Amino acid sequence: MDVNQNADSTADTNHDTDVTVVGAGPVGLVLAAELALAGARVQVLERLAEPDTGMKAGGINVPTAEALDRRGLLPAAERVQRDLLAKLGPLTRPGGDHRPGDGRAPHEPRFTGHFAGMVLDPGLVDWADPDLAAHTAVDGARMVPQRELEELLAAHVARLGVPVRRGVEVTAFEDTGDAVLLDTTAGPVRTGWLVGCDGGRSTVRRLAGIAFPGTDPELTGHLAVADIADPHELADGWTWSARGAYRYGPQPGRVVTVEFDGAAADRSAPVTLEHLQTVLRRVSGTGVTLTALRGPATRWSDNARQAAAYRSRWVLLAGDAAHVHSPFGGQGLNLGVGDAMNLGWKLGAVVAGWAPEGLLDTYDAERRPLGAWVLDWTRAQTGVLRGDAKSAALREVLADLLATRDGATHAVKKISGVTQRLDLPGDHPLVGRAVPDLRLQDGTRLADHGHDGGFLLLDRTPDGTLARLAAPWTGRVRTVTDGRATPVGVLVRPDGVVAWACDTVAGAVAGSVAGADPGAEGLGAALHRWAGVPSPSPSPSPSSSLSVAPAPARGSGPDREPAG
Repeated sequence: MDVNQNADSTADTNHDTDVTVVGAGPVGLVLAAELALAGARVQVLERLAEPDTGMKAGGINVPTAEALDRRGLLPAAERVQRDLLAKLGPLTRPGGDHRPGDGRAPHEPRFTGHFAGMVLDPGLVDWADPDLAAHTAVDGARMVPQRELEELLAAHVARLGVPVRRGVEVTAFEDTGDAVLLDTTAGPVRTGWLVGCDGGRSTVRRLAGIAFPGTDPELTGHLAVADIADPHELADGWTWSARGAYRYGPQPGRVVTVEFDGAAADRSAPVTLEHLQTVLRRVSGTGVTLTALRGPATRWSDNARQAAAYRSRWVLLAGDAAHVHSPFGGQGLNLGVGDAMNLGWKLGAVVAGWAPEGLLDTYDAERRPLGAWVLDWTRAQTGVLRGDAKSAALREVLADLLATRDGATHAVKKISGVTQRLDLPGDHPLVGRAVPDLRLQDGTRLADHGHDGGFLLLDRTPDGTLARLAAPWTGRVRTVTDGRATPVGVLVRPDGVVAWACDTVAGAVAGSVAGADPGAEGLGAALHRWAGVPSPSPSPSPSSSLSVAPAPARGSGPDREPAG
């Protein structure tokens, strides 16, 4: 069976469906996979009968690539990048040309990105910066376009047995007190939880009555790959004018246009060859002729909004349903995947019964600030892209800053996502950050041990002290032992975020043994906080997929206390 489709489009009306995810884009597929790994019964409903083939994101950032890595999907993503680079040829590799002495193979790409069309020079970036150097294992899997990513994730959820029902649209829903009853074009669906991953015009968000405040759009953008009769008419890279801006490249035929027209275009109307040619001629000031479109073109704006709440009782939002903005910098897809990774294990824990519903409050608390930052990052680029004299002057100032080593390095770190940090308890520098490339003495990396979706505990104590402390959580926490090194111990949540770390054995047991400092955040405190109440009888096989109890009846609501 084609992993992008399901032969049975009938929605599951089983009362025991724990979670229904609406939307089969990358965010919905990642979320469904994480829920399945946590033991939840989950299905995906998708309005479109066929996958969307329009051009969208052209690559992924470090956190998204590392999410694939943690689930064993890195080799597949690396194949996508190799195939794409071979197709594009040596002149179109991302991040600029190879620089002698930068420590990379002649055809290995450096990913930098751009800010408001100002491409960051990889030769200026300090690639030895600790934040960048700590996350290099996924360098070969960053150039994964959204279409190929969706195919990869669809195969992943199919292996996990998650049904994806295409051609099914949600039209209404009702909170019955113990479940959510959905009306769909395929019939009624009864589910415990409903998650809207259905895009910026989210039906789930609208039906839930969740406000969507933000700033109105100023521009209309287009993205397409076309056959061009006279490509010499267009300048390579980004070009600005009083009418807007356009980019030609990096691969032949790829064009991006930006017009500050107040987003007057009808975004629901298809982008025709004639329309795109008219826009491109107007923005570029040339008589360029397009002869054909290679696949559907896309239209977008800089509409920037964030949901007033990511949760309303049994309804949650993720991805574009929770936040929308312009695609400048390629942040949207990656922000949504981060939402799904953060929410998946938490909702799975609540469904499994080892965490109270209050754990879900941390989803909004942790992801909202990142969403707000991305909205401002893209708003700033709108201000720099305008065609007026003031914006042009600001662009010149920023170009000077980005042409410095510190400026280029800072921007690349922001765009790549390696500086993201959550405000979690603990003062170790790793806490709240994505786990770095921790390489073990047996030749593996810590990420290689996280394919089942549970917690990971790295124990480098000489006598297995941390493993003994974590024994009551066996089945949720997989312990990986290693030789002596620093840090001595690291606890990684299922979403790849470091929940606790320590450089000494004494610090590792702080707060966990009699007589220890009661204010210290030791391993025991972190396990109680994030991995819930210890299991009555540990599972004998920590290397297997998470073993979870049947879903309990719902509790008292979203104001319950967090786990531990």
